[in-house]
Amino acid sequence: MSRVFRIIKEAIQGKEKNFTSGSINRAIVYLSIPMILEMVMESLFAVVDVFFVSQVSVNAVSTVGLTESVITLVYSVAIGLSMAATAIVARRIGEKNPEGASKAAVQAIIIGVIFSVVIGITGFLTAGDILRLMGGSEELIAEGVWYTKIALGTNVVIMLLFLLNGIFRGAGDANLAMASLWVANIINIILDPLFIFGIGPFPELGVTGAAVATSIGRGLGVLFQLFILLRGWGIIKILLKHLRPNWEIISKLINIGASGTMQFFIASASWIFLMRIIAKFGSESIAGYTIAIRMIIFTILPAWGLANAAATLVGQNLGAQQPERAEISVWKAAFYNMIFLLSVSIIFFIFARPFMMFFTDVPNVIEAGVLSLRIICVGYVFFAYGMVINQSFNGAGDTRTPMFINLFCFWLMEIPLSYFLSVNLGMGLAGVCWAIAASETALAIIAIIIFRKGNWKKISI
Repeated sequence: MSRVFRIIKEAIQGKEKNFTSGSINRAIVYLSIPMILEMVMESLFAVVDVFFVSQVSVNAVSTVGLTESVITLVYSVAIGLSMAATAIVARRIGEKNPEGASKAAVQAIIIGVIFSVVIGITGFLTAGDILRLMGGSEELIAEGVWYTKIALGTNVVIMLLFLLNGIFRGAGDANLAMASLWVANIINIILDPLFIFGIGPFPELGVTGAAVATSIGRGLGVLFQLFILLRGWGIIKILLKHLRPNWEIISKLINIGASGTMQFFIASASWIFLMRIIAKFGSESIAGYTIAIRMIIFTILPAWGLANAAATLVGQNLGAQQPERAEISVWKAAFYNMIFLLSVSIIFFIFARPFMMFFTDVPNVIEAGVLSLRIICVGYVFFAYGMVINQSFNGAGDTRTPMFINLFCFWLMEIPLSYFLSVNLGMGLAGVCWAIAASETALAIIAIIIFRKGNWKKISI
């Protein structure tokens, strides 16, 4: 037991920096522990946030669900760009070229900020229309429009938080990525009830307070990240000379990031369509589904920690000319992920009702959430392999393959199947959830088949 605690401590402290030699299991453990803890905090915030918002009203929860379905488009760009940054930074680190990694990091930041400003202005000015387009009632819009305005208007903090952590992960500084997300989300959790309920000197802002707390918390997290990069506490250090645009690097980032963005845009847009279908069945269905998804995120995000560890190992080992070591790392990470998500799916299936009752006492919302949890968890075991292998393609710089896999599984399968089952066959919310489970299973099977062909080993970036 003392050895286990020592390993966890060393992983959190970031003592291990060499992931291209030695034990693969050791490399996975030292990378994945801080990445999992990073995602645990992000998922904890997602659950705590919806817990506080659910105390306001059903419309408040629905506002969060509808807004996040749209803001996932911003997440798509942030994740796509961070994916490109992770791949290039990891490859340069594997080549023993930290200066090249630092240059790539700064160019990614420049691209991200420019995009965020455009989206922020547009989203702030059109927030009401966005909620209306998503199927929100006028009563919901009146109560939640400022939540949407603030969430979209301050999207730059989301963009940079994802992007800078992608840079840290690519460099192997997973402990720094973990620390910055913990700073951001602990502040979020503290400020959430203060601004939502007006505790002490803070104004009572209702659901709008959740957006204010998130913007402040994540904004401070980004400042912490920039401080680390400027001081050079990790492998990457930003210098004044790096601010000069490097069009060759920018071109590579855009090329990899564009298909990476499309990859997650396809997945995110599918959630928008799903929310639009669910909206046909009323606010209580939306609220129950939103709470269930937050709980699912609570477990999927830690699983993404393992997937991100696999992506870093792939990038660095390809840079070190060790493709076979990269492949073995992926299969091992996927197996560990499957064991984890299988355990979680069993727990969710058994305890779905008490979990839902912790968040709300509205009977119809509870039933919708229980239904969503139990059905979606069916695809968990397969999805464990799918997420790790797709991230491994991304770590190699092959963002096109997961993009086409997502296009087939989400747009050509999940959305039409959701509509057919829920509307045409009259299954309602259950039809949407069964379509999600089926598409996740198909994604995993297709990803495994393509990964085994090995073309990702030949990608040059």
